[in-house]
Amino acid sequence: MSATREIISSGNELAAIAAVDAGCRFFGGYPITPSSEVMHVISDLLPKVGGAAIQMEDEIGGVAAAIGAGMSGVRTLTATSGPGISLKAENLGLAQMAEVPLVVINVMRGGPSTGLPTRVAQGDVAQAKNPSHGDYKSITLCAGNLAECYTETVRAFNLADRFMQPVFVLLDETIGHMHAKAVIPTAEEVKKNIVPRKTFDGPAEEYKPYGVPQDEPAVLNPMFTGYRYHFTGLHHGEDGFPTEEIETCRKLIDRLFRKVDEHKDEIESNEEYMLDDAEILLIGYGSASLAIKEAVDVLRSEGIKVGMFRPITLWPSPEARLHELGQKFDKVLSVELNQGQYLEEIQRSMGRLDIEKLTKTNGRPFSPADIIEKVKEVF
Repeated sequence: MSATREIISSGNELAAIAAVDAGCRFFGGYPITPSSEVMHVISDLLPKVGGAAIQMEDEIGGVAAAIGAGMSGVRTLTATSGPGISLKAENLGLAQMAEVPLVVINVMRGGPSTGLPTRVAQGDVAQAKNPSHGDYKSITLCAGNLAECYTETVRAFNLADRFMQPVFVLLDETIGHMHAKAVIPTAEEVKKNIVPRKTFDGPAEEYKPYGVPQDEPAVLNPMFTGYRYHFTGLHHGEDGFPTEEIETCRKLIDRLFRKVDEHKDEIESNEEYMLDDAEILLIGYGSASLAIKEAVDVLRSEGIKVGMFRPITLWPSPEARLHELGQKFDKVLSVELNQGQYLEEIQRSMGRLDIEKLTKTNGRPFSPADIIEKVKEVF
């Protein structure tokens, strides 16, 4: 059994602690509600382990600094909320194209624009799929409880180094500011399971960072270690130098897809609750799933057989499992703190449009009563 510990903390604080335990040694960011505690906590922790945290002049500078740290071989983090992701978008696209590992924590709030800075929402789910322009595959994890604010952040760092790209961890204001006891792995347990990025150790003249199989990420040796390559946001060949050669460009973008799509088994994570004998399926994620789970318990006490499916990995979506569930359940309800951003993915995966939805966009969380009332209304 894995070694665990109990800690009383908030979700934002747990994410910061997780980053340091997972080997993060650089943070670049800028304060923004409701994510600021991530920066506050990690700025205290990193100097104690030989790392550094820097508050840049804005969100753009924050992610640029974090990408620079990633190029040097350091595990690196930035944290923000929806408006900050909008500002970071161009540099996030650079990290996708150049294949620089980076973890991005987004503590979601209401939007668009300034929205509801101090209130909860799940309005950045669609943004997390494609935060920047162009063709690539996002990896996005979504914590649904305090413990997962820790464990999913740890997992994000391993995935970032495995797939050599930004990995997003979605929290939301409710989860980020919730303060309670969480049971999490010990720091020693986390260190035992760190998955480092691959490096090349042959002759420098043979080093081709992007000359890899079509289903694998680039192999980027840390800068300043004797291996030279070109770093660019342009389409590039195996040595990193820009090119417009048709087949090279096609293979590059194809690989950015395939390195994720062909390894979904390493990325996908879901929770299924009381589904074995269920007749009604509820689908939700993040803090909304806490209310869903309690609603399931209450409804079952009344003889209504309800179960929950919760995607922890939102992107790439668990489309195969969603399709299976769509064949099994006639009655399906999607519950989201937005206007239905993940509903479209559920509909696509299930191949049907008759999915009921319960949404809320006024900055307040769901109560179990909200969900119970909706289930009885539509089913």
